Amino acid sequence: MRKLTGRKILLMVIDVLIVALTSLLSNALLTLYEVLFHVKEHGISVNSARIWWIILFNTVFCFFMLFLFGAYFTVWKRLRKREFFFCGLATFLGLAIATAFAFFSGHQPTIPYIALNTVLTVVNILIFRFVFKKTVIEFVDYGSPGYVRTLIVGAGNAARMILTDIKNSKSDPNNPSSKLLPVCLVDDDISKFGTRMMGVDVVGTTRDIPKICKDYRIQQIIFAIPSCDEKDRKRIMEYCSQSGCKIKTLPYITQILFDPDSGNGGGLLSQVKDIKIEDLLGRDPITFNKTKIRKFIEGKVCMVTGGGGSIGSELVRQIAKYSPKKIIIVDIYENNAYDIQQELYLEYENALDLVTLIASVRDYPKMETIFQEYKPNVVFHAAAHKHVPLMETSPAEAVKNNIFGTWNMVNLAEMYGCEKFVMISTDKAVNPTNVMGATKRCCEMIVQYMSQKGSKTEFVTTRFGNVLGSNGSVIPLFRRQIESGKPVTVTHPDIIRYFMTIPEAVALVLEAGAIAKGGEIFVLDMGDPVKITTLAENLIRMYGKEPYRDVEIKFTGLRPGEKLFEELLMDEEGLKSTANKKIFIGNQIDIDPSDLLPKLEKLQQIADSNDNDKTVEMLSMIVDTFHHSVNQ
Repeated sequence: MRKLTGRKILLMVIDVLIVALTSLLSNALLTLYEVLFHVKEHGISVNSARIWWIILFNTVFCFFMLFLFGAYFTVWKRLRKREFFFCGLATFLGLAIATAFAFFSGHQPTIPYIALNTVLTVVNILIFRFVFKKTVIEFVDYGSPGYVRTLIVGAGNAARMILTDIKNSKSDPNNPSSKLLPVCLVDDDISKFGTRMMGVDVVGTTRDIPKICKDYRIQQIIFAIPSCDEKDRKRIMEYCSQSGCKIKTLPYITQILFDPDSGNGGGLLSQVKDIKIEDLLGRDPITFNKTKIRKFIEGKVCMVTGGGGSIGSELVRQIAKYSPKKIIIVDIYENNAYDIQQELYLEYENALDLVTLIASVRDYPKMETIFQEYKPNVVFHAAAHKHVPLMETSPAEAVKNNIFGTWNMVNLAEMYGCEKFVMISTDKAVNPTNVMGATKRCCEMIVQYMSQKGSKTEFVTTRFGNVLGSNGSVIPLFRRQIESGKPVTVTHPDIIRYFMTIPEAVALVLEAGAIAKGGEIFVLDMGDPVKITTLAENLIRMYGKEPYRDVEIKFTGLRPGEKLFEELLMDEEGLKSTANKKIFIGNQIDIDPSDLLPKLEKLQQIADSNDNDKTVEMLSMIVDTFHHSVNQ
């Protein structure tokens, strides 16, 4: 009875009236037939002494059977053939029991009356439901021009708070939330099915989301289960992505409670954000020790090479939050450097001491003048050529920029007394099959060599997988392809990759720098690898399209140097845990300077001569785990 609502009580009353009036109408029609065709002597109608008892029996037993069959606890917006069938069956059984009761009580109706009344009552009950669904629900509930029809996933406290925020926003027409129309909720707790929350029905489980969105003409989904674990979150998000609706989501509960940067005040609804593809990764967001990072950055002169790139610019953004003495952006590409410079000027105005310099890490004299003038305490080395296919065709350039740009930076950092040097590496450096990965592995060896030779500067490497949304990553490519109406290109149906978000990658770099003692290679536990084909399918659905039907997925074959899967740790490195359960340290590998340094000198001579084949050959001699695959 706790599930009864005003609307359901009204429907019960209408059903009672339909049964009673139809019972009366049936007898009136039979009486009219007798008068018109002079068949009074056959007695096909029921006399007035009996009809009122029969109407009472019909009404009581039909209502009882409809109630028993759950007709008043079915969400009428979702009435289907099955629900119509059971309503008809309940009405028929109610009339049958009423007729039997009438015969036993001496108020038996006539056979024509039983037949006519049964047909009319069943038909009227079903017609009423059909008309109610099509008119009252579809034209009143669905007829909401200018409103965003919204499905809320989760029928718990978060959903209640969101509904309260929406209700409160109605008083302010300028509030965007006032245009939200909560149509229904879903929840995997089946005891909530058929209940209402603040006037909004719970109409199914998360598995039903694609069908519910179609049936209810949903335009937007709000995922309101902030305590949901990573596995269920991924599963539910996949159902949401199949709906073709715009999806917004609440942060994880830990972010809502403990992250001062989440939300912007104004209730829980203010923390609802657009879904991002990373929400489909099935992994909890990585948390970091901000106290340690602040202690590491505050009051320091921080240099970021490649500071205009995807990782570098995010490094600059996050460093700026921890009150550095000065930030120095170094980048050879002026457009990117200008963009991040203007962004920080707009946000911090004069509160941030920011220097933006156009320079290449390959230019040793220029970099030395920068070190001389600014004397950075911390260097984050993110400058690198990273596009695998391009570096396959230009290996000498990859070596010049990645390896010897790093060589310049580590030597200058040591010469000018930097406290810490943090290099950005990649999972492609592990057992590399391409030039880019091999150059990054060589950079790791250089950083470890600098640490092992006893420098006062603490040298550290951070290694992570693919970064969602970075320049050259698959997500921006997929987005451009979908938006332009072209097929989405995936190299191989079985290719898998580890992924993380740019903020996570950068937070790893900062915390690694904070806890580094020198020589470590920090590795982030990024959860399960993601199948690129699945990623493409989900992204297509997030655009409201159907993979393979609306947007073709074309498999182009593995590119030169590309592996089906990437590794994060070399076999000989081992693994050591840190205070952050998501960050691990690979054991240091001894670097023999008598072997490394002469080979680096020869590699530089070959690269400067722009002999690509000999460059790759020499690179293979330095990086013994490099097995170059030019055609897989």
